[in-house]
Amino acid sequence: MRKVANEVYRLRFQRHGAMRTHPEVFGTRLEAERALWEMAANGRADSDQDRRFRAMILLTTFASLRWGEVSALRRMDVDLIAKTVRVRAAFVERSTGGLVLGPPKSKAGRRTVGIPESIVPILEEHMETFVQDDPGALMFPGAKGGPLRRSGFNARTRWVDVVKDMGLPGLHLHDLRHTGNMLAAESGAGLKDLMARMGHDNVRAAMIYQHAVRGADQAITDAIERQLKQRDEGDDDGSAGVPAPVS
Repeated sequence: MRKVANEVYRLRFQRHGAMRTHPEVFGTRLEAERALWEMAANGRADSDQDRRFRAMILLTTFASLRWGEVSALRRMDVDLIAKTVRVRAAFVERSTGGLVLGPPKSKAGRRTVGIPESIVPILEEHMETFVQDDPGALMFPGAKGGPLRRSGFNARTRWVDVVKDMGLPGLHLHDLRHTGNMLAAESGAGLKDLMARMGHDNVRAAMIYQHAVRGADQAITDAIERQLKQRDEGDDDGSAGVPAPVS
């Protein structure tokens, strides 16, 4: 895609390996990118799956990381042998547009989080393919090698279009952290352990997830109670039998 003399964008793409030019021009880069996305989705343009951000999404979810934390990770912070990720810093985007590297959101934000074994091969592939060998190299750099901004991530992944196509319009990357927090709470871990994994230095936030899990457990309990009542009612009219033993 390139901007031509009359301030519009012309789109070039591959189809069956041959380069072609889109017959239309587009007023903005966003319109051109959206057209290319649609062509790739319906098979009118060749496309390869971009795995550049797969590891980032998985780490955000299953290690319960904030945007600023995951975007600040360096190669040295990910230990594939120990299966851990170390959170030492976070990027904060100022209202003026500048990025500032500083400590995590809370004192408890400095932490080491375990990585599920099933995503280790994906992280290994990512580090071999997209991360420089320097221990201080960013795990998820922007297009020019510097820190990745939210706007850059959204544009390069076509996030809004992707989640809409998945039937999840309005889903934000930060929502994936909430998913990870819920999974952690469902493990039955104690409050202090949940706080340590999530990077919270007060109990209120961690208790929210514990309460949510208890709410799910209450729904299960209520369903069991309904079944027991149905059995009792069956006993009253003589229609219920003794439940068969389960091996």
